[in-house]
Amino acid sequence: MAVPRAKTSKARTRRRQSINMKLDPASLVECSGCGNRILPHRACPKCGFYRGRQVIVPQSKG
Repeated sequence: MAVPRAKTSKARTRRRQSINMKLDPASLVECSGCGNRILPHRACPKCGFYRGRQVIVPQSKG
């Protein structure tokens, strides 16, 4: 059975683990009402549509 020759340092361990800790960019989809890029499975804040129907009243710019 293999036995390590020396203790693995914290820096080496964390450098190896940090490779897998990267965040993925958020996937965006196009709104069916206005074409705005939004997160999937959420109502569009610009036009208030979700799955082809209006579910919220959009915020006014004022």
